[in-house]
Amino acid sequence: MKKISIIMLCTIVAVLTACNDLLDINENPNLATAVKPSLVLPQALAATANVLNTYNTYGMQIGGYAANAGGYGGFNETVSYAYTPNNYAGNWTVAFDNLEDYQYIIDQTKAEPKDGYFFAAAKIMKAYVYQLLVDAYNDVPYSQALQGVNFLTPAYDNATTVYAGLASELDEAMAVIHATDALATKNVDAASDILFAGDLTKWLQLANTIKLRLMVRAGGKVSFANTSFDPAGFLTTDALINPGYTRDNNRQNPAWNAWGYAYTGSSGAKSWIPTTFIMTFYNGTRINDPKRGAAMYYQYPSTGTNQLGYESTGIPKSPDGSFWYPGSNRVGTSAGNATGALKGPNAGYPVMIAAESYFLQAEAALNGLIAGDPKTLFNKGITEAFRYTYMLPDKSYSATALATDVANYMSANTNNYLVNFDMATTNAQKLEAIITQKYIALNMVSSHEGWNEYRRTGYPTVSGTTPTGTFASIASQSTRADRLPSRILYPTSEIQYNSTNVPSASVDSFNSLIFWAK
Repeated sequence: MKKISIIMLCTIVAVLTACNDLLDINENPNLATAVKPSLVLPQALAATANVLNTYNTYGMQIGGYAANAGGYGGFNETVSYAYTPNNYAGNWTVAFDNLEDYQYIIDQTKAEPKDGYFFAAAKIMKAYVYQLLVDAYNDVPYSQALQGVNFLTPAYDNATTVYAGLASELDEAMAVIHATDALATKNVDAASDILFAGDLTKWLQLANTIKLRLMVRAGGKVSFANTSFDPAGFLTTDALINPGYTRDNNRQNPAWNAWGYAYTGSSGAKSWIPTTFIMTFYNGTRINDPKRGAAMYYQYPSTGTNQLGYESTGIPKSPDGSFWYPGSNRVGTSAGNATGALKGPNAGYPVMIAAESYFLQAEAALNGLIAGDPKTLFNKGITEAFRYTYMLPDKSYSATALATDVANYMSANTNNYLVNFDMATTNAQKLEAIITQKYIALNMVSSHEGWNEYRRTGYPTVSGTTPTGTFASIASQSTRADRLPSRILYPTSEIQYNSTNVPSASVDSFNSLIFWAK
C-alpha cells in the first residue's frame, strides 16, 4: 500500500509540475535568450553600415559636400546652423543601438577562448563606433554605458578618457587575435564575417588603423597607455561591409538606397545636390581633376551645384538618381554598376577605404608617430582614392585608366602643392595637402570624416562668402570666424532621460568644441 501511495504521490506531483510549466506564461520557448556570436556579428556589421550612412549624410550636409537643391524648402536649422537637440538626433541613437550589439558579443564571448575571433572583432568595431560618437558629441557615456539596468542613467566620461580607453580596447582585441587558436576560426567565413570573411590579418590592420586615427586626431591631448602598433601594419585595402546587398527585396546598399534609387525603382533623396565649393577640387578652380569629376558626378562638368542656404530662383534640381550617380542608365530598376561614391545597389559599404589609411599614415609619418616617407604615403593615398572612385560594385576597375589618369593628374597640377608634395615647402603646407586630398577622397564616401578633419585642422581652407571660397551657408547664424558650426547638440532623448548627467546646458553649436578641434 505504501508503494502505491508513493507512486501515486509522485505521479500527482509530476502532473502538477508539468501543468505549472505548461501554464507559465513568463517563458516563451520561441524567444531565444542567447544567440550565437556567429549570428550576431553579421547583423551588427550590417547595422554599422546603416549607422555610417546616417553619419555620411550628416557630414555631407555640414561639411561642404552637399547643398540644398531647387524645388524644396524647410531646410531650417540645416542652413542656419542654429541646431536644436532634434537635429541629427539619429546619430546618437543608431550608434548606441549598434554598440549594444557589439557589447552583447563581447559579453557572450569574453569567457570563451574558442570565440576569441568574435570577441576581438566586436571590440574593434566597438572602438570604431564609439569614435564616431566622440567626434560628433565630445563627452559621452562610456565606463557605465552598455550595461543595461545596472546603469539606466550612465555618467558621461571625458572625451579624452574615452579615446584612451578605446585605444586600450583595440590593444586587447589584437592580443586576443594573436592568442586565438587558428582551429577556432576555421568555420568563420563570409556569412559570419561580412567585412573580412575570416581574415585575421585584416582585422589586425583595421584595429591598427583605427588606433592610428585616434592618436593622430588626439594631437597630443590624450595619454595613451601604449603608442606602439601591431606588426600586421595598417590597412592597404578597402574595408567594405557587404552582407549580400542586392536590388531585390529591399536589401540594397544603404547609400544607394538613400541617394540613388529605392529597390522599387523610385528615386532616392533629391533635396540635396553637390556644392559649388566641392566642385573647385575637380574643375580647375583649386585643382584640375576632370577625370575623377566625370567618374563621380552626373553630367560633369555641367553638374548642377549650389551654395548651402541659397534658396532663391535658379537653383538646379536634382535628377532621378541624384547627381552623385554618374551613370547614363536612369531607370531605377536597372541602374547601377557605376563608378563614383554610390556605385550600385550591390556595392559594399565602406568602413574605411585604403586611401584614408594612407593619408592617416602620411600625417603620422610627417609628425613622427610612425616610420615612413610622408610623400610616398601621400602619393599612395591619391592613387588609392582614384582607384576607389573608379571601382565598380564588383571591385573591378581599369588598371590602365587608373595609372594613366593618376599620371595626368600629377602632371596637370605639377605646380600645385595640394597635389605635388614636393611643392609643399613647410610642414603646414604638407599637412594642408594631406588633409585636402583626404577631404576629396572621402567625398560622399565618409563625409563625416572629412568634416572632422576640417574642424581639427582648418583644411581645406575657406575664406570669404563666395560659393567657391567657402562651404559655409549664406544663411549661417554662426558667430565663428569661418561662419560654420562647431558641433551638433546632445539629443532630446538624453536631455529627457539622463538629464542629471548630460552636459547640455554648457553646449551650443557655435562655441563648444570637440576636444581635438581648432
